[in-house]
Amino acid sequence: MSNSDMLKDGDFASWVDQKAEALKFALGEKFPVPPSELHSPSVHVETGRQKLEEVLLEHEEPTEEFLEELRALEGAPPLSDEELARQALEAGGGDGDAATPE
Repeated sequence: MSNSDMLKDGDFASWVDQKAEALKFALGEKFPVPPSELHSPSVHVETGRQKLEEVLLEHEEPTEEFLEELRALEGAPPLSDEELARQALEAGGGDGDAATPE
């Protein structure tokens, strides 16, 4: 830095933030990333259907569609043990292979 660029005490953090924002903008212009690629396991890409995790863990306000689906599930008859076993065998477990159910 030259003497004209010398920062006063406390201005360094502000200067770093400004440079970081400028760099993010420049990189974003050079390497655009579609929104569908900007996701993590804890932050869901918006798909139109609200998930239970979003309501419970991320404190989102439940949509009317979500509440209707929840009411329908609550009103459904319980599954029999045979049906649960059949679904478990079809699911295939963690590896997705129905030939080797967990």
